[in-house]
Amino acid sequence: MHANDLYQLADSIIAGNQLDADQALTLAKLPDHDLPELFAVASRVRQHFFGDRIALCSIVNAKSGLCAEDCAFCAQSSFHATGAVTYPLLPQATLLEGAQAAAANGSACYGIVTSGTGISSGEELARICAVVRQLAADGSVAPGASLGILDQQSLLALKEAGLVTYHHNLETARSYFPQICTTHAYEDDVATVRLAKQAGLRVCCGGLFGLGESMEQRIELALTLRELQVDSVPINFLDPVAGTPLATMQQLIPRTCLQIIALYRLLLPDCHITVCGGRQSNLRELQSWIFLAGASGVMTGDYLTKGGRRPEDDQRLIADLGLTVTKEFVR
Repeated sequence: MHANDLYQLADSIIAGNQLDADQALTLAKLPDHDLPELFAVASRVRQHFFGDRIALCSIVNAKSGLCAEDCAFCAQSSFHATGAVTYPLLPQATLLEGAQAAAANGSACYGIVTSGTGISSGEELARICAVVRQLAADGSVAPGASLGILDQQSLLALKEAGLVTYHHNLETARSYFPQICTTHAYEDDVATVRLAKQAGLRVCCGGLFGLGESMEQRIELALTLRELQVDSVPINFLDPVAGTPLATMQQLIPRTCLQIIALYRLLLPDCHITVCGGRQSNLRELQSWIFLAGASGVMTGDYLTKGGRRPEDDQRLIADLGLTVTKEFVR
């Protein structure tokens, strides 16, 4: 595919035409020397929909470990001996302190993340709703939550409390999911995404790459996300954890990570795409390229069980590219 063809493709996507699976696979097979053009085209599409604005988000590991799911990559699964710290739901004061720090660091969204299949609809949900109400009233950071598989009533309660974003990753393609998790069905996750949309919540839903999936399956996941009409797509890259079945998995090389970001920008042109876990160890010295490949956001600070980058380093990286940190389009 020539450079002119790529730029015509960008114009077509900007005009409202969708990239199909065959076209995406053709782009995925471009030789390495054509990747800079692919990144430039993805950046052009990002620029059209998001301008020079980049959104930061932060999370808190609000309830850690002892998860009853057997996800092959996860440090918090009770099926794996990883030595991950375990604790119940953090006190409200601690969660609020985390939100204040996130707002001070420029984050647009603060995600309350709990381990497990899903939180209980009683005391745990009530405590999280109380925190969400305070965050919504304060307005300095948009409250988000990642609480597992929930029912409609719980999601509506979160929405009523003032939750802006519900996060629930599908992790990988439907066709590859049985290789990664056997303790719940893929459709349970899909149903949660649909219910969150029906509740009027902004939905953040993406995946984890480098699990052994094929490029076709990466495209399959993107098309599922497009069908579900998710609002935001977090892109994570496997950072293997000792004690998990994927502990010895070889990590993706930087150009593959950037190619995935570019393909997702072209397949999901108006979705907010945030690069999250694993970016330091997979992208290494090319972390700044995520925006040149089409990303419109980045998770800053620590992750669930591993440390992340300092927010001030991410802010400097963004400024050095002539981009601007914003809270506008994740409200």
